[in-house]
Amino acid sequence: MNPRLGFVGIIVHQRGSAAAQINAILHEHGEHILGRMGLPRARPSVSVIVLIVEMTTDELGALTGRLGQIDGVQVKSGLAALSTNT
Repeated sequence: MNPRLGFVGIIVHQRGSAAAQINAILHEHGEHILGRMGLPRARPSVSVIVLIVEMTTDELGALTGRLGQIDGVQVKSGLAALSTNT
């Protein structure tokens, strides 16, 4: 499978308890993360992180699946139709 360009949107409702877990998972997948932008307090108790990634569908599924298991975290993602090798 060829890697494709995509994004991951992460909404965090419990920043204090989830931040360390999120950062550990993102660190493990760091070689595929091209960019990261975060809003620490988009609302009083809600933070937002947006990632630009270059991954296969399997790698993206592994990343988003682990993030989605954290209490108070919602994840949405998408990949471009074409691989970055074309």
